[in-house]
Amino acid sequence: MGGLKEIRLRISSVKSTRQITSAMKMVAAARLKGAQDKITGFRPFAKKMDEIISGLGIDSKELEKFPITAQPEPDRVLIVLFTSNRGLCGGFNTNIYKKSIELIENSYSDQLKENNLHYLCIGRKGADMIKKKNIKIIESVNELYDDLSFENVSKMADRLINFFLSGDYSRIELVYNEFKNAAVQVQKTEPLLPVDISQGEDRSGFYIFEPNREALLNNLVPKMIRLKFFKAILDSNAAEQGARMTAMHQATDNATELIRELTLQYNKARQAAITNEILEITSGAEALKS
Repeated sequence: MGGLKEIRLRISSVKSTRQITSAMKMVAAARLKGAQDKITGFRPFAKKMDEIISGLGIDSKELEKFPITAQPEPDRVLIVLFTSNRGLCGGFNTNIYKKSIELIENSYSDQLKENNLHYLCIGRKGADMIKKKNIKIIESVNELYDDLSFENVSKMADRLINFFLSGDYSRIELVYNEFKNAAVQVQKTEPLLPVDISQGEDRSGFYIFEPNREALLNNLVPKMIRLKFFKAILDSNAAEQGARMTAMHQATDNATELIRELTLQYNKARQAAITNEILEITSGAEALKS
């Protein structure tokens, strides 16, 4: 009967775990709805801003007036890695961490050897993984997800702009999970600084500049950087909630299957114990008759 008790305790434990994973799944699903609405509503605005700026027909001489668009050789690189503050979200954090390491190996191995490559981690899990690689982390920002307003997130984007303009870093890269749907996240690397606005079809003939193109760009280019950074963190947040909901759904299903198997095992063991007792009683009765 000791075996039966052990199985009963295990069934009870797995049921408790299933209750937790089921609750976490529902919480993640509720948060996913809000996060998904934010990123899907924001993408058209960010895309249109890119189209406007890239279509202004800026030539190389005009670009020299904007230090934020300078394209120096990347001697000092900052990677901004977006992860979550909490776990239990499948491969969400591990996959994006591997993507950042892949970026370093393919593009910035020299900077890494010369200790000119650093990380800024948005989310606690990323910082925990980078520390194991002995790569310098200039800062770990964990509170941004508490208030995902444009005003709050823009403050961090402005700090990154200052890093670039002050010469602390000659290139800043974003590495984040792009949200596709609840089950799919795409790992992306995207340059934030310097800004490349020399590409795109020249559509300046469709615009009337007021007061002038230079003043307009001085206002629009920093705003575009803030929008790009804001989009990255909205994507990462929605992807995290989708990954967590999917992971908790799978965990709940696994717990249900394990409970079914343990219940079957318990019934078989109980049946075997009852059969043994009946045999013992029958054998005892036969012994008394003889």
